[in-house]
Amino acid sequence: MKTSTPKITQIQGLRALAALLVTLFHAKWISGGFIGVDIFYVISGFLITGLLIREIERTGTINFKEFYARRFKRLLPTSFFVLGITAVFSWLLIPATMRSSLGRDIIAAGLYVSNYLFAWWQADYQNLDATPSPVIHYWSLAVEEQFYLLWPLLILLFFLAATKLKKRNAVTVFVAAVTALSFAFSIYQTETSPIWAFYSLPTRAWELGLGALLVLLPPIKTKKVVGLLGFLFVIASAFIFNETTAFPGFSAVLPVLGTVMLIGTVNSWPPFLNDVGNSKLFQWLGEISYPLYLWHWPLLVLPCTYLARPLTIFERIIAIIATIVLADLTHRFIEEPFRKKIVSPTIVFKRSGIITLVSLLIGTAIIFSSSDKIDVSGINGAVSLAEIKARPLVYDDGCHANYAEIESDNCVYADVTSQKTMVLFGDSHAAQWFPALVEIASRSGYKLISLTKSACPSVDLERRDQGGFKMSRCNQWHINTIKRIQSIKPDVLIMSSFQYYAAPPRFTDREKWWIGGQRKLLTEVRNVSPHLIYLTDTPHPLRDIPACLSNYSISKCNTTMPSVDLSIPGFKVVNPNPWFCTQECPAVKDGIVAYRDSSHITVDIATALIPRLTQALRDQGVNL
Repeated sequence: MKTSTPKITQIQGLRALAALLVTLFHAKWISGGFIGVDIFYVISGFLITGLLIREIERTGTINFKEFYARRFKRLLPTSFFVLGITAVFSWLLIPATMRSSLGRDIIAAGLYVSNYLFAWWQADYQNLDATPSPVIHYWSLAVEEQFYLLWPLLILLFFLAATKLKKRNAVTVFVAAVTALSFAFSIYQTETSPIWAFYSLPTRAWELGLGALLVLLPPIKTKKVVGLLGFLFVIASAFIFNETTAFPGFSAVLPVLGTVMLIGTVNSWPPFLNDVGNSKLFQWLGEISYPLYLWHWPLLVLPCTYLARPLTIFERIIAIIATIVLADLTHRFIEEPFRKKIVSPTIVFKRSGIITLVSLLIGTAIIFSSSDKIDVSGINGAVSLAEIKARPLVYDDGCHANYAEIESDNCVYADVTSQKTMVLFGDSHAAQWFPALVEIASRSGYKLISLTKSACPSVDLERRDQGGFKMSRCNQWHINTIKRIQSIKPDVLIMSSFQYYAAPPRFTDREKWWIGGQRKLLTEVRNVSPHLIYLTDTPHPLRDIPACLSNYSISKCNTTMPSVDLSIPGFKVVNPNPWFCTQECPAVKDGIVAYRDSSHITVDIATALIPRLTQALRDQGVNL
């Protein structure tokens, strides 16, 4: 492949493609558009390494002061301008109960460490429906800034350490080694810690490294078909990948390799590709790609958060149009003037320090303006967000298995010395009933054994991997748990499951898919207990209830829909839907907030339903 410095027009075309893919992904029009970030990484690795190598070979060193000053001038003014505007409108639009996390996120974005903050808090960048941070997209900028901070130092170190005749070769070997190690670590982390793999520099460095190797390796003659294949790799990734794709890991090879092939053959693209990449539209989009990336996310997520519901197609179109307009204005009046202005590195550093400090002060002020109380008519007094969002005790005890675990701990509650045993089995929608069941078991002289795991239902379903969450672990946990239940032979086995998991593509009839899983479960537990209780799923909220109540009256948050009873003969069925729903399924029931998020019931509502659950179990013949 040819590795000379590419024409700026082709690179601008690739930037346009990357920005469009990410924007359309978050608008829910391209399922795998998140790979646009990976395109940006390969471009950055290629361009920055080219600059560094040419400077070292010309001068024998790197002028770090000039290098960092150029980076700061190029990136910080636009980044902090959008961050500041986003902070102001976020403060105005989002509930006071969300301001503490908003301020924290703005501080992290200003310090370019938000990738690790979001990894720590297990933030889902791909889920627009989950009330995400309006600045979560700054994680990718943090990865790049961390790369810019470390890469020049490492390149110069290895260049100086090598013998005179083999300096470039030594740097090439070093970059290849770093790239290989990062790729191996990315595969491992994607399997074991998918959120950390998605956000961290060590698991993304190989993408930047492959871009760097394009500069360092000797040119290879290629045919136009290589560029075409690279383009097809990128486009295929964008349309085939989705939120269930384990990423980065092995999956990232396709779009990253495609980008490498496109850059490597940039001067010999097929005519149609060259025409599109060099068109006025793509050149313009490439010019504004940086502010386009920065603006698109807050313009999509802030209305979503304010309205406490997903945006309609029309609203998303309006948001994208506004994104493009603001990106163009920002490019003209912020990005270009600052980039072209000639100032000394010292002044650049001082101004960068000032705007960083301002971002920290803004974030701190937002934190101090936050509130932990939700106080709307219909709730029994002002209630704290922490109280609403409190999870059942099994989470804090470490007795609710996480995504990676395949075995539940030996967790016994209530009357631990009793000969009568009650077992709770299922996913987090089973665990949400723990506060009620532990009290019922205690009052009735049962010991309660909790066997629950996130995203692993008691219903034995065939499911696809979800990102880095491998169904093989869920399946193994299910097998291990069934064996434990068979050995325990409980007096009462209570099972429940979230009912809205995505079915594999080959299952066109969700009801048949679910019923099939129930039949498998019944076969597994048929003879283990005289009381096989299946607790059907709770009503399904269509929005984040605490976020909605922070902004609106209760009536505007009553968008929950009842779950359909899909149980089969052989189970003793308890259906809690009538306890929540009459003509509608309210967000607040008898003065108590019903949901702690967009899925799970609160500890308080579970506790309040103890009398109804007790009577329902008695009606099914359980001795309580």
